[in-house]
Amino acid sequence: MKLKRVLALATSILTFASLPVSSLAATSELTGLEISDAIANQRPVAIMVDNEKKALAHYGTGEADIVYEMMNSTANGRVTRLMCIYKDWTNLGQTGSIRSTRTTNVMLSGEYNAVLVHDGGPFYIKSYLAQPYASNLSGGFTRVKNGKPTEFTEYAFGQEMVSRFAKAGYPTTYTAAPGNHFQFAGGDTELASDLVANNVELGNIFLHNKSRLAYNPESRTYDYYEYGSLHTDAEDGQPLTFKNVILQNVSFNQLDKNGYLTYNVVGSGSGYYITNGKAIPITWKKDSEAGVTHYYKADGGELAVNRGKTYIGLCPSDSWGNLQLN
Repeated sequence: MKLKRVLALATSILTFASLPVSSLAATSELTGLEISDAIANQRPVAIMVDNEKKALAHYGTGEADIVYEMMNSTANGRVTRLMCIYKDWTNLGQTGSIRSTRTTNVMLSGEYNAVLVHDGGPFYIKSYLAQPYASNLSGGFTRVKNGKPTEFTEYAFGQEMVSRFAKAGYPTTYTAAPGNHFQFAGGDTELASDLVANNVELGNIFLHNKSRLAYNPESRTYDYYEYGSLHTDAEDGQPLTFKNVILQNVSFNQLDKNGYLTYNVVGSGSGYYITNGKAIPITWKKDSEAGVTHYYKADGGELAVNRGKTYIGLCPSDSWGNLQLN
């Protein structure tokens, strides 16, 4: 597994300027990188990963193609949770630990035609999970004794998810068109911008986790930090790192006194696209619960992102002004 992850990281930071897309056997719709023909039509999974400090260190997050981070509750310092989306998931090893989902995650996973992997959630999710665009596998995954409280011991494995797909009657291939989340640049594009973004400081937005992304000039990717430390995988120590960073300014509705909430991801708003140490302002738009989120440049043209893994942070509008780029 260690070799596999090292190779995956190396692939994610290659420059594709001299490698035309037409020469690839197949290209991932999530990363723009080369994949096996065998999984070209495979639908993704979206795995809910606990991001409380007690849940660390994570397993398998570094193999995700796209990672969403968002406030899980307005309580507990606005603790975040990760939703990790995987295209090539059938042979994943220990992944997680997994936890409950929220209404926002149902909508976002649905736009990828992904199967949402989680363990329950507040009753607010029921009406969302009942929608035609939603597919999910909840609870009953492998428990791993790790000396932690029970809520931090549940992990998903690739072959286990294959079995759960079959039991639920879910095809592993797309049941709806995957949409076109990203346009991909032809090479490792530099942004024509004066806005420097070597450090993406989210610590005053995600107060509990103190999330931060720091540009690594050697890998030309953004390393993810939280709780004051570099995020590394429990299995092989590989850092969680991304070619692209997308930040969305999104309002939310708090649903009750416990802090449960729904982000208003249906609609439009502002944000930033960040890559190679620079940032540009963007806008985002999602027309319906099942609709694909699209990203646009200031001139109105659709954003083209670099090939590789992407971090998407949903930043609450009431603290968007606390974002620091430097």
